[in-house]
Amino acid sequence: MNTSTSYLEQYDAAPEADKFPLVRRWMDKEPLPFFKELREKRPILVTPKCTLVTRFDDVRELLTMYKVFTVKPYVPKMDNYLMMHDDDALHTREKSLMQCMLNRDDLPRVRSMVADIARGILSQGNGRIEIVNDFCRTVPATLVQKYFGLTGAKTADLIEWSYWNQYDTFHNHPFDLLSPELSQQVIDRHNETSKKLGSYITMLIAKRLLAVKLEKLTFSTIIRLQDDIVTRMLRTSFAKELDFDIKRLGVNAGGLLIGAIETTSQAVAQVLQYLFQHSEWLAIAKTAAQKEDTAEFDGIVWEALRFAPITPYLFRTTASDYTAAKGTNYETVLRAGTYVLPVTLSAMFDERAFESPEKFIPQRNWYNYFHFGFGSHECLGRYVGMVMIPEMVRQVLLKKDVAPQGNMDYKSGPFPESYDLAWAV
Repeated sequence: MNTSTSYLEQYDAAPEADKFPLVRRWMDKEPLPFFKELREKRPILVTPKCTLVTRFDDVRELLTMYKVFTVKPYVPKMDNYLMMHDDDALHTREKSLMQCMLNRDDLPRVRSMVADIARGILSQGNGRIEIVNDFCRTVPATLVQKYFGLTGAKTADLIEWSYWNQYDTFHNHPFDLLSPELSQQVIDRHNETSKKLGSYITMLIAKRLLAVKLEKLTFSTIIRLQDDIVTRMLRTSFAKELDFDIKRLGVNAGGLLIGAIETTSQAVAQVLQYLFQHSEWLAIAKTAAQKEDTAEFDGIVWEALRFAPITPYLFRTTASDYTAAKGTNYETVLRAGTYVLPVTLSAMFDERAFESPEKFIPQRNWYNYFHFGFGSHECLGRYVGMVMIPEMVRQVLLKKDVAPQGNMDYKSGPFPESYDLAWAV
């Protein structure tokens, strides 16, 4: 950026066709200073492609008005999964049922499982690992098999299915500025992998349902299935009125996979990168990682993720005209059909909600973070993520003298793709 000219001065002076490409570049390359200027001078920025909302209170307001600021962009990307529904019966019903299945009493066991999986993978590395593919993606993919119960598929396939669903759903919209060729390639790969995932889920449910029936017939004396989420769903009798049949069960089983792997991988990789780049906090995190009580360590992870979140914004489509920030000197009418980006990264640096926001302060108020979204569409598996992400980071930092062997490579995509680490053995 030209330091003699503000972002907004450059934006206002740019030709119409260049305005959003400028904004997109700043969002990707210089997000914190750009968003800081917006919060101070133009908290709601209307661009030719979308509208950015940057202050904490305004972001939260938008994310609680589900019928006004809708998830319409999800609709062509999802196979009638609950996330594409806004505050309706299906969304409320199925999210409630799935939260019941993902029993929070499981979390100590889940964290222990994650630790075991992570230690096992790292022990095979002999002091060196490419952390993104061989750890950040592989640990949650293994948990998907062991805890969620999506067995019988190759780990590489589970990773690929999650990857292309995440890419198309969250990183392939007009405001992402992908070339038409790349956008179509992402759509094609998403469609291709979704067919494979659908066939796999159909076969998985059929086999597991038969096993559950046999278990009941033998009163568990001959056949005793392992406890996992798919098995729990199939063991449970749902009243017909709940409209949660085998097909809906399968859709939700697939949703567990899609949401678990790539988001976890990105969060873990970026937290590790942030800590390796900040030696003071790396040393404190390594010390905290040794403690039996993980609260201090977890707080460091969540604060690192504030600086390096998996996404700087959420996105919605406005269903009807709405006046945002009403009564302020920057109130703005958001027209129906507008893409609106509640910029959660900016909101997490708003001094109205975060004391000394530019300082790294662990143990902040958890409820002001946006790491798992906010409101009705807050991540279904957030409690699993809240133990999985820090435990994965912790297991890496327990390795003696662990350090990166180069920069993390995104390979021009939205996700970390490679990051080499080494440690003393």
